[in-house]
Amino acid sequence: MRKLLVIGALIFGMSFTYAQDADAEETPKQGWTKGGTFTFLINQSAFSNWVAGGQNNISGTAGINYDFNYLRGEWSWDNKVIASYGLTNNDDQGTRKTDDRFEYNSLVGKEAFGNWNYSFFLNFRTQFTDGYDYDNDADGDFRTSGLFKPAYLTFVPGLEWKKNENLKFNLAPATSKMTFISDDLYIYDDDIDDFVAHSGPSNINALQAYGIDPGDTFRYELGFYASGYYKFTAMENVTIENTLNMYSNYLEDPQNVDFDYTLNAILKINEYLSTNFTLQLVYDDNAVTALQLREVFGLGVNFGF
Repeated sequence: MRKLLVIGALIFGMSFTYAQDADAEETPKQGWTKGGTFTFLINQSAFSNWVAGGQNNISGTAGINYDFNYLRGEWSWDNKVIASYGLTNNDDQGTRKTDDRFEYNSLVGKEAFGNWNYSFFLNFRTQFTDGYDYDNDADGDFRTSGLFKPAYLTFVPGLEWKKNENLKFNLAPATSKMTFISDDLYIYDDDIDDFVAHSGPSNINALQAYGIDPGDTFRYELGFYASGYYKFTAMENVTIENTLNMYSNYLEDPQNVDFDYTLNAILKINEYLSTNFTLQLVYDDNAVTALQLREVFGLGVNFGF
């Protein structure tokens, strides 16, 4: 786990240093500032009589990244909505989900001193459709996630350091985090080599799901939360966006730090086309005791709004 934190800190720190050197001071704009991007990524492979082998496949991912921020005197209110959904289809496996995410971030700040603000932060995360563990369930008979299965709500007062809209971080030593499950899920049990329902306590084989005990639908945590965001231009037509979130639960295993780092790199071709690369690293031992990795690369069609 310490290695993951070191890797994330190095990536975050190198980009942070570059951003400080590269970004010029900006004059904050009073009132509302709104803007976002809709992106559609597509990947496709086709084979016919190809002796080296291969599977015909096509995949697409649609995503929205939208900001609406307000500034008035000493007060600021920053909001970001991130949503994405992707599907892939190949000859052997049919159609499967490749991406599914909805996230809303909101932070109210009031000037304190220098670049520091008093802050109140809220984060909500879930997904749109059901997910399945295809490694253990090739037919997709057992739902392991879905809409509000789980959902995460995090909120806290804290301190925010903000140089500009593209470079900021937030520290919150007393963060409330709530995890919800709205319906039954199935969890793979290695001991019996099968799935068991995360249901009532009468099921003796039932396991925890996302840290929630069998028979429950809610989990509360209190801990330390740190987050950072920065976006900069690495070179002409190349934009790098970084997001880092870390959380430690005081009430249970505080040494197990949840870690979520996302890098988005966009190489602009013209007004509407770009090459997009996304890398996400997640560690959350309540979900799975292993590093989660998601990588998406493809040609993007972009529309600003």
